[in-house]
Amino acid sequence: MIHLGRRNSAVFGARHAAVFGAALVIAASAPAFAQTNDRYAAIVIDVETNEVLHADQADEQRYPASLTKMMTLYMLFEAMERGEIGLEDRMTASRYASRQPPSRLGVRRGDTLTVEQAINALVVQSANDVAVMVAEQLGGTEAGFAEQMTRRARQLGMEHTRFMNASGLPNPRIRTTARDMATLSIAIWRDFPQYYHVFQTPTNAWRGREARNHNRLLGAVEGVDGIKTGYTRASGFNLATAAVRDGRRVIAVVMGGASAAARDAQVAYLIEGAYEELDRRDALQTDVAATSRPVQSVTAAFDSTGATIVRQSDSSVIQLSGPVSPLRGPLDRRVTSYAAQGDVDPMSLEEDAAGEPEHALDAD
Repeated sequence: MIHLGRRNSAVFGARHAAVFGAALVIAASAPAFAQTNDRYAAIVIDVETNEVLHADQADEQRYPASLTKMMTLYMLFEAMERGEIGLEDRMTASRYASRQPPSRLGVRRGDTLTVEQAINALVVQSANDVAVMVAEQLGGTEAGFAEQMTRRARQLGMEHTRFMNASGLPNPRIRTTARDMATLSIAIWRDFPQYYHVFQTPTNAWRGREARNHNRLLGAVEGVDGIKTGYTRASGFNLATAAVRDGRRVIAVVMGGASAAARDAQVAYLIEGAYEELDRRDALQTDVAATSRPVQSVTAAFDSTGATIVRQSDSSVIQLSGPVSPLRGPLDRRVTSYAAQGDVDPMSLEEDAAGEPEHALDAD
């Protein structure tokens, strides 16, 4: 159940150009991941200060895939704030909505959903059919709604984003950047604290079938409380993630993963490194520029079953499942990268779409 609450705002400090000390600086002699995967991009932001802690191709054009649905939800939350629609209001599925490819809830033409049911389906199942229902309800047509999404995105500071639909299904004119997706993630948390908790919803049931949230870092990485996954063949595996520890919030976005497991490991690694660097600064209470040094106490080990990420300072361990090969990551000053063996993601629907044309799949 979504509970309405008082709207509040976040105060942002000045932008800084620092990274995790020197921790996330890519060594000049190391081969950057972009040389082998031109879909990759990443950014980590300290929300309290709006400082960019790490950026790797953060302003390069990428496909958002289902990260698009964060904007669809932002537009829906705004309509609710304006009193134009309420949680118990119902939306009706058109024939067009019912024919959307996976991921989908499985609505048929004429089916109705409450707004609350639609929100849960978008968050948990990344339902393309439900995204169209929202678009048609708020914008008349999906194309018209996408134009509204783009205009609102510009107002939020997402200068390099264009939406062509409400779902993120492949379209060559869709574009975004990791930085823009981080901006959107922060905007949702800042502008709609009364709704933000929905991104922690673990499951969603429809017609006797229960689906589990695609964001597997919920409950696996300390402090993670949202926000959204995305996948198409063109985009690779994307994830925008927020975490909060001791009142300090960071946003991490990784785009272009070769598998969900590799993507998740990279995000977890970046989050752990971010908090270590922030803790180090607090302990030193001095100018970070004068004390920059590599973060050394976050390590990652891999085997055929998955990744183990260890924070040496308190021996805490994050265990992630899925076949990923050794991460040679930013915290040891080598290269911001990861690789995958295969493309196995038990949460995705890719196996259900075997033989589908590339344009017909958004599985995450």
